[in-house]
Amino acid sequence: MKPIVVQKYGGSSVADLDKIRGVARRIVRVKEEGYHIVAVVSAMGSSTDNLLSQAYQVSPAPPKRELDMLLSVGERISASLLTMALHELGHEAISFTGSQCGIITSDNHANARIIDVRPVRILDELARDKIVIVAGFQGMSYKREVTTLGRGGSDTTAIALAAALGATWCEICSDVDGVYTADPRLVPEAEKIESLSYDEMEEMGEAGAKVLNPDAIEFARRMGLKVMLTSTFKEGGGTVLLARDKAASGVAVKAVATRRKIYLVELSDIDPKETNEAVALFDELKAPVESLALRVGERATARIRLAPERVPDWALLERRIGEVFGESARIDATEGSASLIGPGLGDEVAYLRQAEQTLRRQGVAFHEIELSRNRLTFFMSAEQVDSATTALHAAFFGRPPSA
Repeated sequence: MKPIVVQKYGGSSVADLDKIRGVARRIVRVKEEGYHIVAVVSAMGSSTDNLLSQAYQVSPAPPKRELDMLLSVGERISASLLTMALHELGHEAISFTGSQCGIITSDNHANARIIDVRPVRILDELARDKIVIVAGFQGMSYKREVTTLGRGGSDTTAIALAAALGATWCEICSDVDGVYTADPRLVPEAEKIESLSYDEMEEMGEAGAKVLNPDAIEFARRMGLKVMLTSTFKEGGGTVLLARDKAASGVAVKAVATRRKIYLVELSDIDPKETNEAVALFDELKAPVESLALRVGERATARIRLAPERVPDWALLERRIGEVFGESARIDATEGSASLIGPGLGDEVAYLRQAEQTLRRQGVAFHEIELSRNRLTFFMSAEQVDSATTALHAAFFGRPPSA
């Protein structure tokens, strides 16, 4: 059997029929190099947002199960159209839904996790030398319900399939040609990063960079999978994700990542046992906790941060927090952060010192610092995030920190 390559095409890559035809030609070029191809596709352009808008026009609180039934349609449309385009180019192809290609998930509607992949039908069709197109972002729960995987779910689909199929590599194709040292729309002088380790990529995602989500990275790490982040529309290499980034030797700062909005929940003067109630409440409402800082004595104080894109219904969560904790709760949706990412960064005091000085000179009033081995994060008001990002990038790229 020929080696297998799994590709993923995001919504901007299949936004209209001309782009779908272009993706079909791109797939054929790789197939003609001697590979079996499995391509995972997202919904066309803004179609998922349009479907969501229609759902909330019909119902202000649509059932999560029905939302999954609705939203899974977008990727199926892309998969079918791409398969038709491949047939027009003279190549046998077949499209599958997530459930048809054996993606088994938890029963957490709107934010399910993949728990198993059984790609029997994909392997059967590859053995017939067909190109296989898979609708991303979706699967079937162990209760035989249609589920969706949340933001970045098509990336998770592609990497999970690549791992299960023993693919030579997985290529994540989008409208950008890799990962940059900062958001190039904000920092025009940002440079493309040639390679990243799994740990660095995970830290960038947690710090707000729009890269692979944690589930996708975990599948890649578990299997030692080579992942390439490339542009659908440009030739040339992108950023390679590897188990160990040999190029990182002697490099402390790899990128500056930003979060322009963070939800912060502060619980003050509560019984220590109530912190468990808070975590249980977030779990009940399918809102993953990004970080939890807890100070415990006779009474407890907790600071809990959540990513807005991973909170299915913020209004409901806000209401429930008020019901459970009353005046003990303070909710802030005006916070943001800027982070330095790099191997062993947390072990080098000089970088912390220079970052602090840089932000103070820029007039950025950060109110909290979070330090890990590979990440240094400053929390501030959302309106200062862009200024902080620009200043940090200028300070750390091109000259080392002073001792």
